[in-house]
Amino acid sequence: MTSISFSELGLTQDLLSAITNMGFENPSPIQQQAIPVLLKGKDIVGQAQTGTGKTAAFGIPLIQSIDPSEKNIQALVVCPTRELAIQVAAELGQLAKTSKSAKMLAVYGGEAISNQIKALK
Repeated sequence: MTSISFSELGLTQDLLSAITNMGFENPSPIQQQAIPVLLKGKDIVGQAQTGTGKTAAFGIPLIQSIDPSEKNIQALVVCPTRELAIQVAAELGQLAKTSKSAKMLAVYGGEAISNQIKALK
């Protein structure tokens, strides 16, 4: 697969800045294949080894699709474990750091629901 840059994927400047700040230089194969398709609004199933950037592959288009004028919850990522939910929320939070439109929150069992509801508001 030919290597391309993130700037060739049609991403916003906010996301490109966040990606650069996170130290990513070029998209991984899963990112190269998934991001353009997801930006078109298509559904995909992606499979890749641990550590290949799947969270970013799915999260970057998700963050770019957030409408800043809409103040309601616009996306939900479901994870099988609390630890993975926290990890995914942290990575997506880093990707959305330069964006004023996206905020991340991990909601999971074992914590006071009142605090999580308050954070969602």
